Amino acid sequence: MTTSAEQDQSFEGALERLEAIVEDLESGELGLEESLAAFEEGVALSRRCSSQLEDAERRIEILVGDDGDLDVDDLDPDEAE
Repeated sequence: MTTSAEQDQSFEGALERLEAIVEDLESGELGLEESLAAFEEGVALSRRCSSQLEDAERRIEILVGDDGDLDVDDLDPDEAE
C-alpha cells in the first residue's frame, strides 16, 4: 500500500530510497520478513520511478514534436513550473 508521503516523494528521493533498499538486501543482514517488506517497498518505488520517467519522456516527445523541432506551444504552462 502506498502512503501519501511516498506519493509526494520526488523522483530523486524515491531513487535514493531504492538504492538504500538494494544495499540493505545485498548486505544479507535482514531477516526474511524484513527482506520481504524491503523488497515490496523496492518494487513499488521502482514502478513509480519507471512511471515518472515514462511521463517525462512523453512530455519531451510533445515538446520536440514529430519534426524534431522544439514546440513549447504544446506544453501546458502550469506543468512547466
